[in-house]
Amino acid sequence: MKNTQKYSRGYFMPPVKSLKWTEKEYIDKAPIWCSVDLRDGNQALIVPMSLEEKLEFFSYLVKVGFKEIEVGFPAASDTEYEFCRALIERDLIPDDVTIQVLTQSREHIIKKTFEALKGCKNAIVHLYNSTSVSQREQVFKKSKEEIIEIAVTGAKMLREYRENTEGNFRFEYSPESFTGTEMEFALEICNKVIDIWEPTADNKVIINLPVTVEMSMPHVYASQVEYMCDNLNSRENVIVSLHPHNDRGCGVADSEMGLLAGADRIEGTLFGNGERTGNVDIVTLALNMFTHGVDPELDFSNLPELIEVYERVTRMRVYERSPYSGQLVFAAFSGSHQDAIAKGMNFREEKNCERWTVPYLPIDPKDLGREYEGDVIRINSQSGKGGIGYLLQQQYGFNLPAKMREDFGYVVKGVSDRAHKELMPDEVYGIFVDTYLNKTDKFKVEQAHYTQKKGGVMSADVTILRDGRVVMINAEGNGRLDAVSNALKNAMGVTYNLDSYEEHALESGSHSVACSYVGIVKDGKKYWGAGTDNDIIVSSINALVSAINRMMEEE
Repeated sequence: MKNTQKYSRGYFMPPVKSLKWTEKEYIDKAPIWCSVDLRDGNQALIVPMSLEEKLEFFSYLVKVGFKEIEVGFPAASDTEYEFCRALIERDLIPDDVTIQVLTQSREHIIKKTFEALKGCKNAIVHLYNSTSVSQREQVFKKSKEEIIEIAVTGAKMLREYRENTEGNFRFEYSPESFTGTEMEFALEICNKVIDIWEPTADNKVIINLPVTVEMSMPHVYASQVEYMCDNLNSRENVIVSLHPHNDRGCGVADSEMGLLAGADRIEGTLFGNGERTGNVDIVTLALNMFTHGVDPELDFSNLPELIEVYERVTRMRVYERSPYSGQLVFAAFSGSHQDAIAKGMNFREEKNCERWTVPYLPIDPKDLGREYEGDVIRINSQSGKGGIGYLLQQQYGFNLPAKMREDFGYVVKGVSDRAHKELMPDEVYGIFVDTYLNKTDKFKVEQAHYTQKKGGVMSADVTILRDGRVVMINAEGNGRLDAVSNALKNAMGVTYNLDSYEEHALESGSHSVACSYVGIVKDGKKYWGAGTDNDIIVSSINALVSAINRMMEEE
């Protein structure tokens, strides 16, 4: 590509190099979560949420388990002011939930912000101002000293208004555009604010380090966070928060590495909605922890319901390939993947495994309210015998022999290939029934009676219906199935070798029926049939008749 020379790395490494965070293997406890769906997420919508939609979404965020929820910028618009007041006046905020509001360092804005919060049981007032080189030079045209003065003035006003307003308020400060700010300057301005607020163990302050714009690889951000954590005043009384955006597609990585580097808190949105490329996706971040055996302290056990609410109130769509939440993220179309998943699932059943180790599935879909059937094994022309057989077994109870699965796989793939579409489970089942099960297109056996003879020989009197005519014939064999097979060869004038036979019970409602599979071979080609009946002998005869019917049809 051209014009690479016009771009430079606009971030700043810390003056002290430290990589202690790299020694940690994983995040071992949940951070404090703060949803900003109702502010960052809402302001990014083409059609912002209505008051009632916001109230519904707030209620669902509480249900999921968020204890801190940013509800907007009440001084910026009447809608956000009314939303804040509605939550307070309708008593919709649980005692253990804290709402958060945003404000700039301007007195009339701060005044209206506290008016919106009057009577709130618990609230965080979030003060911010831009600190990056580009913002200072291009937007505000102010020196570092003047930028510090903005933050200091705002911090003092927040403290004064808190003393004169009914409610319980904590404070948060963000050096906006932190990632484009010199680290020494970011530290200086944050420490100035901390000193004004004088945090204690009972009244901690939040210092938020936003990735307002992603400028670096995630390990650089982690080093920046670690530097701040190591050098903030009153660190023991400061909650270090992260607010990653996703401009480089690294929002989750920024968050995970930032937590390893010492951060305590994450601000983000469900499914990553937000300005430009969005905020960090909290669903992905939390479930990443879950797959490492760490409780994220958020409940995503019914993702389909959460997605329905989210898509309805935001008019956004969860992308089909979004980690964990996408409609297709557990779907395996590839034959080899389907086979591995099917074997992994069967292994779990056989071994009664406690730990989840199924190939290609990093998380159990059932833990998220998803179903294996229709979610995991999806059938199209790329599918294989393992997945197709697994679907038939899981949904309909037919456990086909391995070679028959292969045969059926080719049949199904051929149908999908010709139709150029995915096949739903009922369509796959329909193909199985039409191709193999209890087939009587050319003839059928009406009844068979058996007589045991000396030397283990079985005699069978078989009644056959063919082309509207009844044919009765007797034959002998080394068992019932063999005797009937010999009778059918004579009556139908066909030749083949009876090659394979398997059976199992097929659960059907409150009772079970017998299911049999028979394979016959003629001129090196194998034909399969399946049969069901309450009687195991009859089911085996039905399977044999099905296989012969298939052979005769092809001939």
